[in-house]
Amino acid sequence: CVVDHPLSQYFWKTLRLTMALKTLSLAALVASAAAFAPASSSARTGAVSLNAEMSESIPFLVKPDKLDGSMAGDVGFDPMGLSEIQADLKYARWAELKHGRICMLAIVGMVTQEYGPFGSGWHVPGDQFTNTDPFGAVASVGFVGNMQIFATIACLELATFNLHYGEGTPGDIGWDFLGLLDGKSDEEIKRTEAQEIVHCRLAMIAFTGASVQTLLFHEPLLG
Repeated sequence: CVVDHPLSQYFWKTLRLTMALKTLSLAALVASAAAFAPASSSARTGAVSLNAEMSESIPFLVKPDKLDGSMAGDVGFDPMGLSEIQADLKYARWAELKHGRICMLAIVGMVTQEYGPFGSGWHVPGDQFTNTDPFGAVASVGFVGNMQIFATIACLELATFNLHYGEGTPGDIGWDFLGLLDGKSDEEIKRTEAQEIVHCRLAMIAFTGASVQTLLFHEPLLG
């Protein structure tokens, strides 16, 4: 029989030995790779739940280290991790307040100019100021009108530029002509600051929505 031939027996023994060596080599490679594999997600989750404080606004995410609640309106909301790449959170708060205040003025102005009391509409006297489309109005007011707006913005920026890098409260430019903070305790002032930043954020969302609606449909905001 061919199987009983010495050469055949040698061939099969060699083949089995080769397969065994390959199997051992593959097992060694797998074991080496497992040694460098990261820890399991369950282990990381357990470590996070035991050692880290969770975000107040997003309970299933860890609260960012820099968002310690010292700033008004801070509820630990930073899913994109922007606070980790921002060296100075006070500067970021200045930017947030400034954009929010502008958007509060902008959304009130857009709605007021379109409707006004009883739908009459309010605007500065002059035919060039009657365009209620906020994007069309830029062209309607002309070069001189736009330059007046930019000059006013530039004066305000230059007057408050150094405050952005100081140690004072972000957003505080010393304007309180109506005395709204007079006689208020520190707790009441912090509550007022929280109300302002909430309205700022809402106004930024509202202005974005109003701008998109105007660009897409060119119709009044409230129908």
